[in-house]
Amino acid sequence: MEPLLKVTGLKKHFPIKKGLLQRQTGAVKAVDGLDFEVFPGETLGVVGESGCGKSTMGRLITRLLEPTGGTVEFQGKDISHLGISGMRPFRRDIQMIFQDPYGSLNPRHTVGTIVSAPFKLQGVEPEGGVKKEVQRLLGLVGLNPEHYNRYPHEFSGGQRQRIGIARALALKPKLVVADEPVSALDVSIQAQVVNLLDDLQQELGLTYVIIAHDLSVIRHVSDRIAVMYLGKIVELADRKSLYENPMHPYTRALMSAVPIPDPRRRGAKSDRILLTGDVPSPIAPPPGCRFHTRCWKATEVCRTQEPPLVELRPGQRVACHHPENAESLTIPGARESVEITKTPEPEEPTAPKAETEPAEPTESEEPAEAEASVSEAEAETPEPATEDDAPKA
Repeated sequence: MEPLLKVTGLKKHFPIKKGLLQRQTGAVKAVDGLDFEVFPGETLGVVGESGCGKSTMGRLITRLLEPTGGTVEFQGKDISHLGISGMRPFRRDIQMIFQDPYGSLNPRHTVGTIVSAPFKLQGVEPEGGVKKEVQRLLGLVGLNPEHYNRYPHEFSGGQRQRIGIARALALKPKLVVADEPVSALDVSIQAQVVNLLDDLQQELGLTYVIIAHDLSVIRHVSDRIAVMYLGKIVELADRKSLYENPMHPYTRALMSAVPIPDPRRRGAKSDRILLTGDVPSPIAPPPGCRFHTRCWKATEVCRTQEPPLVELRPGQRVACHHPENAESLTIPGARESVEITKTPEPEEPTAPKAETEPAEPTESEEPAEAEASVSEAEAETPEPATEDDAPKA
């Protein structure tokens, strides 16, 4: 199957300028080399800590930002550096749901004006008229069609997000990028919006790229999941493999932070992995593996060589020199690629024993001591008297 979206070596560096002449003195490497594909009808979830470049990646895919390097191919055509007129035909097929339902809607416009804006910008006249189509879209996302003339401030947060979803679906796109669509909503409203996205995907055959930091939401909606750290993808796998058998140490640490709603585990010892230190600055990322400053498995090779994103199991790609659960690798050559980078672990120094305890003899000392004791016993034992030594009468 041909991918709907293919991203190769995608980069976005924001320049840092100082001085009167505004000379560039550095760059924030928000996205620094991403490679992945999205196939028709699937949902790709993207997770990671705040500041790892998830939202920047979503804006690069939709061409709201100009990439510094790499390519973005949609249906086989490179759209990385198309201008406004060149991107206009693709705007129908690529839409975005923004993170903030309060800031993404113009407070001076009515709901009807907001949802009908894509039709006017693209010059599309829907069958039955714009107003009828907008009311149909409002009903599709669970709003009352009578809300056509209301303003955004008259709605709750969840209802505003539904208006944003209706606007994104107006032109019947093929790809929808949802940038944390439920992070600003209450938990009960989150479930409604997530279920709405699922229903719309089944009904309209949509393809999603959903960006979030809530691992439970991502597990519910995604087919495949990409884990990002400091501008790079460290693991990309299907949902079952990632949650049941994570291979990157950072993924394992993320999974250990997910709370388990089980009353029987109350008071039990937690298996959570606490990462020490802060995320390095994207202005000057560390050399080698970018996670090595916080990784408990880091060795010298992690500090000097950057691990490539390679497939270690069918459908599971990992960028790590020392992946978790690497003993059961099945891809030919995967075990060799991992073992090449392995270094012998330093032996732990043994603590000296207390003076009061008698030192146990080692294996080499035991036979020597035994021989010495035997010779001493022979020397002390008197030899039996012979006939010559007997006293004469």
